Amino acid sequence: MSTREAGAFNPKVVFGLLLFGALAFIAMLYFIGTGQTGGNDNNSDSHAASYGLNGYAGLVQLLEEDGTDVSVSRNQAELTEYNLLVITPPKYADPEDIAKVIADRRYSGPTIVILPKWDVAPASFFTSQDVEEGWVELTGASEPNWAENLDEAQRDASGPYSLPIDIEVEVGKRLPVWRGMGMDGKLPDGKSVQEITDGNLIGLINGGSGKMLVGYLDDSGNYPAYEEAAGYGQSSYEDDEYRDSQYGVIIVAEPDLMNNYGMATRNRAALARKIIRTAMDGDDLPVVFDVTLNGLGGTQNLLTLAFTPPFLAATLCLIIAMFVVAWRSFRRFGPAVDEGRAIAYGKERLVRNSAGFIQRTRRLHLLSGPYASMMRERIASALALRRPDDDAIDNALARRLPDEPQSLSHRLATLRNARTRADIIRAADALKSIERKLER
Repeated sequence: MSTREAGAFNPKVVFGLLLFGALAFIAMLYFIGTGQTGGNDNNSDSHAASYGLNGYAGLVQLLEEDGTDVSVSRNQAELTEYNLLVITPPKYADPEDIAKVIADRRYSGPTIVILPKWDVAPASFFTSQDVEEGWVELTGASEPNWAENLDEAQRDASGPYSLPIDIEVEVGKRLPVWRGMGMDGKLPDGKSVQEITDGNLIGLINGGSGKMLVGYLDDSGNYPAYEEAAGYGQSSYEDDEYRDSQYGVIIVAEPDLMNNYGMATRNRAALARKIIRTAMDGDDLPVVFDVTLNGLGGTQNLLTLAFTPPFLAATLCLIIAMFVVAWRSFRRFGPAVDEGRAIAYGKERLVRNSAGFIQRTRRLHLLSGPYASMMRERIASALALRRPDDDAIDNALARRLPDEPQSLSHRLATLRNARTRADIIRAADALKSIERKLER
């Protein structure tokens, strides 16, 4: 065997491949955990990732340009963090899911619930021209089916200590105007205005009929910014500890005040921004738009999960094993060994392979006759006989090797008649011994 100084692969290239693979694996875990697996979020639904008329991507962009810390969350873990959460449930959402989000946030941060209204279809269904992805056609309007069941679902979610959310909404033809919070303006469409007709809410924005378009939950809490926006003086509660223990809930019944349809005018955009600021109630909070209720939620981030007990121990073991394998790969004990070819070149290897093949097929007796004839010719040539026959060869051998116990003819016959492997080898060796003695 021979040795070589250099390895088969360049260590720098191998290290680069390993580093690229590790980074790709970590990126895969991150994107799986955040739900970004290649699906299209701009799917014509009413949520913060949608660019249709009923979506809220315009409001997200408005807040970003305003310098607000805003994000679109696909992780349910962020629903209970300290922030201003904006949820935009679809029409056929489960009221228990919505009630649970509101109940879990009562002591975590303020919440804005924007009710859906529009029935939509992709704009490409109504025209043969190319339209932007996510654009929609408004096909009608109706109340969300979960609004009237929210109070009962809230009791189930929070138990006997739940605060009631008793609201009734109605969609109808109204004057397309709004007023409140020191502002007024027009709605983009007066044919389908969604109002809060009854419930335990305090109005912030009213429509042309005097009914509420936006209100906050009357839970006897102390919300100075809410009360100022509603036109009240002092709160009925002066206890700051009670005020700090829970956070308010604002319900927007008319989504056209905050969706992309509503962002078409500066006045409605300013109102949407003011509602967001009012909901913070004097705090500077990050704004999180939830899309998990719209079916765009991701699983728990696998990268974070890997470093969370009890999985942390397994992760550390894998990291240590990775370093050990890398160290063994680049710090080997001596140079690599070149073992050479398994099948050598040349006639010798050809003969060996052929002999091995014959032996494996157990047809060794087929070689007896050809080998006997070959040895007879070689011995005759060694005796320098021009036209030898068996008697002449035997006589010549008797003169050259008088001590041989058997004649050549007898040994040739023995080889030709042999059938077992041992007999064939023994007879062939006896013929070969004559040739070796003649060559001396």
